[in-house]
Amino acid sequence: MNLSPRTKHSRKARTAVALLCLAALTACGEQSAEGSAAAPPPTSNFSENGVTVTLSVTDWHAPNGTLTAVFTPEEKGFHLYSTELPLTGIEGVGRPTAVAVTGALKADGKLTAAADVRTISVPGVDAPVPVYPDGPVTTTLPIRADGNGDATVLLGYASCSTEQGCTIPVADRPVHLRITDDGPTFAAH
Repeated sequence: MNLSPRTKHSRKARTAVALLCLAALTACGEQSAEGSAAAPPPTSNFSENGVTVTLSVTDWHAPNGTLTAVFTPEEKGFHLYSTELPLTGIEGVGRPTAVAVTGALKADGKLTAAADVRTISVPGVDAPVPVYPDGPVTTTLPIRADGNGDATVLLGYASCSTEQGCTIPVADRPVHLRITDDGPTFAAH
């Protein structure tokens, strides 16, 4: 078959593009296979006073990583208080959602929440009270290992419902970790 030079060129270009796409897909597949072979991040969870807390350490590149804590009220219609709430609440109402680390781990930044703060009015309280919307709240804390050894995550929170009242606040609830050359691992419950 006689093809014009222009047809030959566009066929070569299409073939080259197809080969590049195939190479890219193959590389992505190899990368995914490598990524899926990686160990899952260390996690731990517990439930106390109407909230389930799930902790994980991600993005670990010794000695730095990210500590994620997901606070999930166990009943519909419950919210958590802002991380910015004072320790004793507003006029005694509420307790902040808090994550701190001690021992071989240090905070390497500020605790942030992936939820917008809104304010509510509480009967008998003059000032607005900052809370997150009803449901789960994900917080992250940049962390840094200060060598190998034992570490503790200290958690605090309180959940409330405008219709059902509040659960008993939790303060400085410990979760233990061990930091080694292989990274952090949570202690067995």
